Amino acid sequence: MAVCFLRQAARFSTRGCCVLVSRLPHCHDNVRQDGDRKWLSSSGFGQHNNIILIGSPGCGKTTVGRILAQRLGRPAVDFDNDYLERRWGMTVAEKLTEVGGESFVAAEGDALLNLDLRDSVLSLSGSVPMHQLAMRQAAKSGVVVFLDTDSHDIADRLHRMKVDRIVGQAPGVSMLDLLAYRQPFYEGAHDIRIVCERFQNPDDVSEKVLKALRDYQKPPGYISTRSDPQTKDPAPPHQLPNFPDVVLQGLASDSGLYIPNSEPPHFSQGEWARLLGCTYQQRALRILEKWIHARDFHPSNLATAIQRAYSLENFQNESVVPVTHLQDNQYIMEVFHGPTASFKDAALQLMPQFFTEAVQREGEKVRYLILVATSGDTGSAVLDGFSKFAGESGTLVMVLYPENGISEVQKLLMTAATGDNVHVIGVDSDFDFCQTAIKGIFADGALAADLLANHGVRLSAANSINWGRLVPQVVYHASAYLDLVQQGVVSMGDECDICIPTGNFGNILGAIYAKTMGIPFRKFICASNENDVLMEFIQTGCYDLRHRHLHVTMAPAIDILKSSNLERFLFLASGGDGAEVRRCYEQLAREKYFQISPKVLDSIQNEFGLTGDCCEEKEYAASIKKTLTQTGYLMDPHTAVAKVVADRRRPRDVPLLLCSTAHYGKFPVDVAKSLGRRLVSSTDNPRESLRDLETVASRPGVHRELRAVLERPRLHHRTLRASRDEIVEEMVDFVSSVTR
Repeated sequence: MAVCFLRQAARFSTRGCCVLVSRLPHCHDNVRQDGDRKWLSSSGFGQHNNIILIGSPGCGKTTVGRILAQRLGRPAVDFDNDYLERRWGMTVAEKLTEVGGESFVAAEGDALLNLDLRDSVLSLSGSVPMHQLAMRQAAKSGVVVFLDTDSHDIADRLHRMKVDRIVGQAPGVSMLDLLAYRQPFYEGAHDIRIVCERFQNPDDVSEKVLKALRDYQKPPGYISTRSDPQTKDPAPPHQLPNFPDVVLQGLASDSGLYIPNSEPPHFSQGEWARLLGCTYQQRALRILEKWIHARDFHPSNLATAIQRAYSLENFQNESVVPVTHLQDNQYIMEVFHGPTASFKDAALQLMPQFFTEAVQREGEKVRYLILVATSGDTGSAVLDGFSKFAGESGTLVMVLYPENGISEVQKLLMTAATGDNVHVIGVDSDFDFCQTAIKGIFADGALAADLLANHGVRLSAANSINWGRLVPQVVYHASAYLDLVQQGVVSMGDECDICIPTGNFGNILGAIYAKTMGIPFRKFICASNENDVLMEFIQTGCYDLRHRHLHVTMAPAIDILKSSNLERFLFLASGGDGAEVRRCYEQLAREKYFQISPKVLDSIQNEFGLTGDCCEEKEYAASIKKTLTQTGYLMDPHTAVAKVVADRRRPRDVPLLLCSTAHYGKFPVDVAKSLGRRLVSSTDNPRESLRDLETVASRPGVHRELRAVLERPRLHHRTLRASRDEIVEEMVDFVSSVTR
């Protein structure tokens, strides 16, 4: 192939080189602008405090580098013009003609390995990142900034500049193909990505780089939703927990939930437009790079984790979360194509990789026990994710589920889990009891000390109380909107509404965070079943459990009364008033209710556009049958809850996204009953019901993993009473058996 030599360029990543350090004389002006220099520490970026710009030829590195150098009072060094041409005694084009592409990249790499710069702005060539050994060495000397520019803009600029010879250009190789081939080298080399809008001018790009450098230099850390901003001695940012810390800890020490100590990140409309042509994995990388600081989890490691999480081995649809038309102005986002057939997989194929990386970075000889309370879906997703990605961390997993409050398929997905490091327990109670018991265990300092001292084990969580579990959920909501734009349903910037079946508030909070990032969701419709505490709260501002009892329904994932992630939303809606959040949740613990202020309620309803409604089981059962008849689409009970509420609240002026949180195959018996299908056995056999349903549904397609799990034997049979003491005893026995 015409670009085969580019593949050979990867050989330079392992080629040994003798490094002869030479000092490049400074030949640039010494303009100083103190306003931009005050924030720049003399030792803020790598060993030599350099700012290194990379990107495609024609992306503006040289121009942006000069602007940055002037603003920061640093020398600007253009790798081609200021260094290579002096070193070689000829132009770069002449060198390329003389030696050819493969040898040219080798020569560039050798030159970069011999370059010694300090406190400078270095604009590299477009091809030298293909010499990975040299790039790794250069990265140690500073921070690497990738100017991620649209390939069509690059091609147009190169055409206007009459550039007719760059590394890799050959007959039969288009410029767009060449740029696409180079992209992975930039992806693997940067610390900071600057998503450049189409036709964005260098001054604006430079401003974005300066802001990104400030953010890079000062990681914000994480605080609790119950932290008081008026405290006399707040911890400085460098003393706050970082991303690995909060992933390992799960819950804050004051029983609050962790959130970043900064404003939510934001993309402009032009930056979102740049993500339109990206795959789900590429969108996830760009979005999560905004949320997770590069010093906490490097972009190259993040990219690897994302590719592993959202591979075709794990998600049976290559779009990962496809968006499809349902009827009228309703579109379904299918967040159930992962290995356990629910939306939890979208986060829990990624979060265990965060956790394992954090354990390895910690370096202590300690094992972690992940305690999970599940309403049906989280448990199996945690078990699957940690079985694949725990690596050598030795992480243990213990799952509590309500024995009589989930479907047989959900139960089998958990109780068929294999491995000595997993333990699955049924509890004769509901999800709220399981979740409250786990929070109590986390808050028990004496128990934690005993586990660590006697067993070398620390506790952590993988529910959406863990920030590392929540943040990946932002991605699929943003991606669904971009898919609507790609499909021509809306134009970029047009509003749409979204309806989400909601129990613990994590899923809908991911959509709300997508809005804070710039996705134009207009209304968030919180869909509840008979357990409608959230609907009441959204309408009145009163969260009241005093006269409520849990209804067990065929939509068990939203059979929840205590919505944990509402706490994060209240922190956001109250403008970061941690003291008020603390008051609310301490009152809820004491008196089983709290009331928010009219100001915060107005923010929830009008600024954030949150609304809610509920429906009864007979209504969403009827909707399953009606929707199948009208559209050929078979919904699970949770999606049906959203469909009933969406039909009732249906906007006429904008499209509506329905979040489908599970495949119908997880609830085959209940879905079959909703359709009025004659059950093929008197024992409500899920295997037979699933086979029957697959014959009547034209969409969505069959879920392969659900078929397979029904053939597995149940391995976990233990059931406990609704007793925290029994749960603690079972947990200690499990830990002892594994660590003895």
